[in-house]
Amino acid sequence: MPSLVVRNIDEAIINALKQRAMEHHRSAEAEHRAILAEALLKPPRKSFAEAIATIPNVGIDADFQRVNGEIHAADVFN
Repeated sequence: MPSLVVRNIDEAIINALKQRAMEHHRSAEAEHRAILAEALLKPPRKSFAEAIATIPNVGIDADFQRVNGEIHAADVFN
């Protein structure tokens, strides 16, 4: 398996890595691998436009018209 060497890392980052590793009950090296996998291998997030496109069509705007500033839920399905 290939290795990765990272040089010139700020000591605060090293300390944070060691702390996080301790919290997860693993070595700093294992924590480093987990962070890299989480950052690089997770599925891509949907764009805002893609998320909006998945919202189902539930009616026309008039179905949800406000009356005196309130939405009357009982009237929505009439």
